Order: sequence, then C-alpha cells, then structure tokens
Amino acid sequence: MLSEQSAATVRATLPAVGAAIEQITERFYARLFDAHPELLRDLFNRGNQASGAQKSALAGSIAAFAGYLVEHPDQRPDAMLSRIAHKHASLGVVPEQYPVVHEHLFAAIAEILGDAVTPEVAAAWTEVYWLMANALIAIEKRLYEESGSQEFRQWEVVGREEETADVVSFRVRPVDGSPVRGFRAGQYVSVGVKLADGARQIRQYSLSGAPGEDVRQFSVKRVHGGATPDGEVSNQLHARVRVGDVLELSEPYGDLVLDGVAGRPLLLASAGIGVTPMIAMLASLAADGHDAPVTVVHGDRSPADHALRVDHQAYADKLADSDVAFFYERDAEPGGRTGLVDLSGIDIAPGTCAYLCGPLPFMRAVRGQLIEKGVAPADIHYEVFGPDLWLAA
Repeated sequence: MLSEQSAATVRATLPAVGAAIEQITERFYARLFDAHPELLRDLFNRGNQASGAQKSALAGSIAAFAGYLVEHPDQRPDAMLSRIAHKHASLGVVPEQYPVVHEHLFAAIAEILGDAVTPEVAAAWTEVYWLMANALIAIEKRLYEESGSQEFRQWEVVGREEETADVVSFRVRPVDGSPVRGFRAGQYVSVGVKLADGARQIRQYSLSGAPGEDVRQFSVKRVHGGATPDGEVSNQLHARVRVGDVLELSEPYGDLVLDGVAGRPLLLASAGIGVTPMIAMLASLAADGHDAPVTVVHGDRSPADHALRVDHQAYADKLADSDVAFFYERDAEPGGRTGLVDLSGIDIAPGTCAYLCGPLPFMRAVRGQLIEKGVAPADIHYEVFGPDLWLAA
C-alpha cells in the first residue's frame, strides 16, 4: 500500500496532476512512439491513438488508481486492475515493458508540470506507478499461467458467416491440430493482422460460439469511421479473410464471466455488436441447465442489423425460464418493441445479477434503470469494446 508520506504528497498534488493528466498522457505517447515506433506499429491500436480514446483511458486510470489509494489506503482497486490486466495479457504485454513506460511517462510529467515536480513529488508518484505496475505484472503472470501460453498461435479459418451487412463471424481451428482449450463465456481473443503497410495490428473480439466446441468463433463488426478513419483491422478481415486463410489468435481473456450465478435470476442486456458475449453466455447457461429466471434484452437499429439474432432467440428458448425483449429503432415486427431499450415495462426479479455489453450511453442508461428497480450496483457487470472510458472515469 501507499506509504503515509507519499499518500500525503499524492493527496496534495492530485488536483494539479489530474488537471494536466491528458496533456501528460499525450506527451507520454509522443515520447514513447518516437523512441519505440514498433510499439505503435505492432502493439498499440492506431485507431484508438488517432481518436484519443487510449490517451483518455490511460489518463483516467492513473488518476483513478491514485485517488483510490489515497481514499482507501488499506485496499486495492482490484476490479480496475483485473480489467486492465486481462487486456494486457491478450496483447502479450511483458514485465520488461513497464520500465519503458515509466521512463517516458515520468519524463512527460516533468515536462508538463515543470518545477512543481520536486524530488518529493516525483518519489510519491513513482511509488503510485510501481504499485500499479507490480500489481498488473502479478495478475498478468497468473493469467498467462492459467491460459497455458502468452504466445499467439496460428488458426485456420474453417467457416465464415455473413451475419448482417456489417458483421461477419469467423470459425477457426488450430493449424497445428492441437486441441481447442476451453474458455469462459463472455471472454474475448486478440486477433493479430498484418496490414498493407507492414504493421501488425491487434484487436479484441468476443467469442460468440458455445464454450466447449472444437472450433472457436468470433464475430467482427466492420467499423465505419465517419469523423475518424475506418477500422483498419475490421475492414481487412471483412474484405480479405476467407475460408482457408490463417490468422494469429491469443488465448481467451476477459473478466466479464458468469461467476457464482447458479440459482440466481439474471439479466443479459446488449446493444449492437455487444450481443456477441451474450450469445456465449446463453449457450453456457443452456448447457448447464440454468433454471432460475433469465431476462434477455437487446437493442438495435433494426432486425436486419441484429447480428446472431437467430442464435440469440434460440439459446434463450432453451432455458427453463426466460423472457426475451428485442427493441428496434425501426422496422420492428408487428407487436414488437420500437425505440431504445426501456426496462420500465420489464419485470426484474429480486436478487438479479445483470451483465451489460454495448455502447457506453446504452450501458449507463440501463444501469440507471436497474438501480431504480432495486438491483444492487455490485451485481451489475459490464464489458466495453475498446479503451474502458467508463472505468477510467
């Protein structure tokens, strides 16, 4: 835990550091990529760098971690650390990279804050950094041991299914013929793709098939950039990857999993491509014979945009006690629900445990509605595709 002397210094300087943290992280990434261009080419998501999402997530995480240590000196924010560690493990992050980050991060702090960074201040924030870094290193080591490998392996595409105009599912099998390890419903894999400019970019995609199959299935939504560039990897996978091609995949990671839910009422709420982990969860619940109530809620632009819609309904129908509500902004079927997801007319059983996945505004709205209905905040779990700006906030 943070020493008393450092805690006092961090508490006194947190407002100043927090006010400048976005400038600090912007300068940090500029320094880091100048010194190590291979990290931007082959490890960091160039799209998130261009949009500023990764900078904001890092800034928020550092400030949130420091604030937590100051307010709760005898505890550690394990939920935050677990979320970050799973993402790091899926990318193959190694302990040797943490000193590199420290070097450029603290050089950026000194550049931005200038004379305010006294030796005492530098020592206190160094202590914060290494408390966070060493905790992440320990969690990542355990995750690598549990997964059996931190290496990417080659997988052959044995199936490709066009789910919607912008979503395609890939089914893959290990090239070396080794058995497919199990995964926990809700987890994701990282997919490494070589792009035309020689960069090897990595993206995470939820496993959307049933756990226990002899192949892995993940579903990819093509990202149309609009104000930002189109998604590099998603468009490459859509346009170029066919049956017989080979992809690099990590082992499964992710902490949005069904823990301790036997006998408990559940709510699985998704929107858009956030449906993917919910499909695996429903398949797992059906296979396990889950007999408590399960409420399945999904929001989309239209039925035609609802990826894996048939599987979504079919797995829900296999459960002993399920209630399904699909909301569509347009083209809803007769008797269907039109508009955004609204839980006001949906019964939520006492003791419900909720799992959410979709755009941040959707998850914030659903979380608020669930709390109004009496669901405990600790029983509401979520997954964000991309940098976790909610957790960082």
